[in-house]
Amino acid sequence: MGRRYELSDVEWDALSRYLPSVVTGGRPRVDDRRVLNGIVWRIRAGAAWRDVPVR
Repeated sequence: MGRRYELSDVEWDALSRYLPSVVTGGRPRVDDRRVLNGIVWRIRAGAAWRDVPVR
């Protein structure tokens, strides 16, 4: 069982296929799962974007 606001492995497998595998130009990519977990936390917690932790 994952943490409260994190995507499960099943949810991640379903979403990861829609993410680009290679991106050229711009900033280097960070861990997609970590970014999506942050977005899920923000939506489920009902927090304002300014309250989302930097890490």
